[in-house]
Amino acid sequence: MPKTPPAQQSRRPSPTRDDTATSGRRWLPIVVLLAVVALAGWLVRSATDGASGGASADLEHVHGLGVDPADDTLHVGSHYGLFQVQEDSGTVAGPIADRVQDYMGFTVAGPDHFLASGHPGEGQDGPSSLGLIESTDGGRTWTTRSLAGEADFHALEYRHGLVYGANAMTGDFMVSDDMETWDTRSTLPLADFAISPTDPDTIIATTGEGPALSTDGGRTFALVEDAPLLLLVSWAEEGTLVGLDPSGIAYASADGSDFDKVGSLGAEPEALQAADDGTVYASASGRLYRSTDGARTFARYPSA
Repeated sequence: MPKTPPAQQSRRPSPTRDDTATSGRRWLPIVVLLAVVALAGWLVRSATDGASGGASADLEHVHGLGVDPADDTLHVGSHYGLFQVQEDSGTVAGPIADRVQDYMGFTVAGPDHFLASGHPGEGQDGPSSLGLIESTDGGRTWTTRSLAGEADFHALEYRHGLVYGANAMTGDFMVSDDMETWDTRSTLPLADFAISPTDPDTIIATTGEGPALSTDGGRTFALVEDAPLLLLVSWAEEGTLVGLDPSGIAYASADGSDFDKVGSLGAEPEALQAADDGTVYASASGRLYRSTDGARTFARYPSA
């Protein structure tokens, strides 16, 4: 169950104690881990590019996964563009429209409707941080919606007609109902978050002290007692919350308060996406994995 949240301070509610120096030290291991995971992925892919070839060799630094309901195709937001899995041929194709840019945040809002954030690619115009960008044609073209030069969303989610984002430039947790104006709900050092499919105000975030739960739309968070230290979380539309710890151990929860260990990815994760019918997608070191049994077992994806 969640602990009682600390007293809210001006614009900076935190899931941790008010000792900011101690909080910073607690966060250091997870920040270092994120950097190490990214570097390890680059080294692995660099060492194997010559042997593996193909588009999959460009899946360095995967930041976001999403399934397009238009055709149930998995899309992959990476450091070098947006890719898609072509299951029939067993290949990862892309980057879509030959657009090479850094998708730090990526989420699917509807059929052929994507939202993203990140940085422009080499030779592209615009500020160094893209803010919120939108595509309504499956990632072939993108339009700036808001916060260009002001936001770098490392985690994005669209649910209940709202866009939720974690701005890495400021630490702000932000929400928008029109993709133009934003409400800064709180400021906290989170790695990832997920929104309940049944309640727009129920949000779970991963922090250096463990998962933190909000029931007021992200205005305040409270640490979940006796919960594993999770790095990534994703809440399937059918109701199951899936989480991965920094080593790839998988957990499941119905409500974000109680977690059960269910399996293992067998690698340090980069990105996570829980779909329905027990399907879970994950990325580790630029390689894609899929589970069809609720994160109990994973296999390389696509398999061909």
